[in-house]
Amino acid sequence: MSSPFERRIEACQNRLERADAALAVCFPSPNLTYLTGFAESPSERHLLLFVPQSDDPVLVAPAMYETQLAALPIDDPSPELRLWDDDDDPLEEIESVLAALLPAVDDGRGSVRSQREGSPTILVDDRMWATFTQDLRACAPGATFDLASRVLEDLRLRKDDVELEALRRAGAIADRVSREIRSRADDLVGTTEAELAGEIERLLAEYGGVEPAFETIVASGPNGARPHHHSGDREIERGDPIVLDFGAFVDADLEGGTGRYPGDQTRTIVVGEPAAKYDRYERVHEVVREAQQAAVDAVEPGVTAGEVDRAARTVIEDAGYGDAFVHRTGHGVGLEVHEPPYIVAGNERELERGMVFSVEPGVYLEGGFGVRIEDLVVVTEDGAERLNDSPRGWETGEHSHS
Repeated sequence: MSSPFERRIEACQNRLERADAALAVCFPSPNLTYLTGFAESPSERHLLLFVPQSDDPVLVAPAMYETQLAALPIDDPSPELRLWDDDDDPLEEIESVLAALLPAVDDGRGSVRSQREGSPTILVDDRMWATFTQDLRACAPGATFDLASRVLEDLRLRKDDVELEALRRAGAIADRVSREIRSRADDLVGTTEAELAGEIERLLAEYGGVEPAFETIVASGPNGARPHHHSGDREIERGDPIVLDFGAFVDADLEGGTGRYPGDQTRTIVVGEPAAKYDRYERVHEVVREAQQAAVDAVEPGVTAGEVDRAARTVIEDAGYGDAFVHRTGHGVGLEVHEPPYIVAGNERELERGMVFSVEPGVYLEGGFGVRIEDLVVVTEDGAERLNDSPRGWETGEHSHS
């Protein structure tokens, strides 16, 4: 049976043909990881994957990566490995690859830096550093350049079974941590936001997470009115609304390749009863909870991302808090914590089976408090499957089962 990466490269090549593009070029990024299972941070060294319409892929890389790249779990089509040493000029290798993949026009000097037949289209990784893009332009001056998302975005949007299994595990870890924090109730009082954020990240690791998927948010009291508050030294008080936004990456089972997928969950809780100064809290929490449910209920194939945003926003607007819902309803999740599809007003992309994204409406009352409730969902054949099932109510301790 072919590996996930072999299937992905084949799908990429099929889409290149439909897009009338000669090849896609990826550099260290989620796109490279998606296609090969190789994860590496970008550096000043040239490490580029060339995926043509029909020929085998070619991987130009520093010689120091030879052992790692030779073990890539891809047999057919197996990338041809072109290695260069630090005292080599990598552009010579890149020119050679382009000369093989793009028919050159004889300019009378035998230069591979010549115009290419029919102005072929080269799709470059959306995250590629400008220096590498400029090098490609210099090596193929007659080519037209566009973004690799033209072919890779649609592939990455729909998660395969291996990806969904990893996302479900990440969701289960977030659920377990959420329940554990709720159960502590009174023990949270007097803890600083930063201390609680650290404890959440410790639990995420203890329960199987590889590393935090993003900076954990603990926003208590008035700090909850800042959607991306950085956890600080404010001590949590009894009766404070506490926004908790967290998740961890887990490794997918990719037959020897690399691929990390995140959890992402938000709950807003209170130790005891909401303090008198937060007199609107229970009503606002219920509005946000209803908005989230309305958005989840709206999810099904064929519905647009904008319609899901509208489902949540209508509930909040009808309750009189429209101006306090200051961000989109959600974002796609996969190899990146934020990726398409974006659940935002005006997005006409139709949802398809296998898409995964957050549903996270919120209300933020400056100087008062904030409420956000977030789950990840996957689009099914006729609706949505939540990847989180921890309690969404605000109660803690023995009353935290709602």
